[in-house]
Amino acid sequence: MDEMQPVPTPQAAPEPEFTLLFVDDESNILSSLKRLFRPTGYRIFTAESGAQGLEILEREAVDLVVSDMRMPEMSGAQFLEKVRAQWPDTVRILLTGYSEASSTIEAINKGQIYRYISKPWDDNDITLIVRHALQQKQLEREKLRLEDLTCKQNAELKELNANLEDKVRSRTEEVRQAMASLEEAHEKLKKGFITSIRVFSNLIEMRDAKVMGHSRRVAEMSRAIARRMGMSGADTQDVFIAGLLLDVGKIGLPDRLLKKPYANLTSDERLEVANYPVKGQMALMALDQLQDAAMLIRSHRERFDGKGYPDHLAGPAIPLGARILALAKDYDAALIGALHTDPLKPGDALQFIQDGNGKRYDPLVVKAFMSEFNKIGTLPADDVGLALRTEQLAPGMVLARDLSASTGELLLSKEHVLTGQAIEKIRGFERIGGEVLTVHVRARK
Repeated sequence: MDEMQPVPTPQAAPEPEFTLLFVDDESNILSSLKRLFRPTGYRIFTAESGAQGLEILEREAVDLVVSDMRMPEMSGAQFLEKVRAQWPDTVRILLTGYSEASSTIEAINKGQIYRYISKPWDDNDITLIVRHALQQKQLEREKLRLEDLTCKQNAELKELNANLEDKVRSRTEEVRQAMASLEEAHEKLKKGFITSIRVFSNLIEMRDAKVMGHSRRVAEMSRAIARRMGMSGADTQDVFIAGLLLDVGKIGLPDRLLKKPYANLTSDERLEVANYPVKGQMALMALDQLQDAAMLIRSHRERFDGKGYPDHLAGPAIPLGARILALAKDYDAALIGALHTDPLKPGDALQFIQDGNGKRYDPLVVKAFMSEFNKIGTLPADDVGLALRTEQLAPGMVLARDLSASTGELLLSKEHVLTGQAIEKIRGFERIGGEVLTVHVRARK
């Protein structure tokens, strides 16, 4: 199919900010994607083959490519590999069927794709993935712009005459402001990344109301233990992220297994469940910044005595972060009834952990856990904030805690700055859901 001209609008509108290219040998798929993304305001081009897609890329600045895997002459993996080589800044997303695992791995390795999406896709999922990818690209673009601005200003400073002190002071202030903007952009990018992970973690748990909030509690508990054990900031962050995404590999498991306590599974069912840590690692392969967390996900079901899975590692051979996650996950699972037939009381769950000392769990991790036990599940006093009803909220306030529904769904993340629109949405949720929310806030720094 020839390239599609940008969709005209009835009224004059500014030039769209981003350009998308869809590549698929089936015209009905291309039509569906165009209809889905037309309201977004993006410039949209389509191609029915990899060769046509490359021609469009030669003459158009394309920000994001969505390509089908199975195409004649040039597969999606081959096409995206060429895109990566010639246009490395273009975001690459792959559409693939469940039967194309080996081809998907090839695309991940050679094309370094941002994400892969299974067909048939969910409209909300694919639009959200594209939006997040473009938001991240915009932040990265702004970061590069600010870095370039800083370099240019530094070069100007070197050229200034040493006697022009006033001018030097003026340029120094400009550099300071540019660096502050750069740091703010970087912090915004980092917060957006963590928030996206928290939202995705919440979506994983929506299949079973019993486990809502489980990943968040495991992540926070694991972070507290990691800090207690003196792990670095970066390693502690990997533990926290891995805790949020521990169950990503369970997405493909049937409901009958997800809702059945582990102690009640048959041997065949346990074998089926045992694959989820590896699947969880594979699901994150395309994201370079999550590779360390993905390794922790793979190993969090190993046992200290070597009787775990999938690699039968033992003792220090198991990454420390994975040893921490194993304990935190089992403790919370025992409390909510995901480990045994009935939920355990905190004292009984604690005894279960102690019984596994040296067998399931690393004695050093158990010791750190016991040191933190009285604090787990609570927030430090300086993080509690002021508890308000929604009618007391005002724009500019900052969330001191995650805001969650009574069923555990994450509504807004900690550190979110409230706007008038966000406050109205919170109040609307109260009206629709029939519940009264307590919001913990603090003043903006």
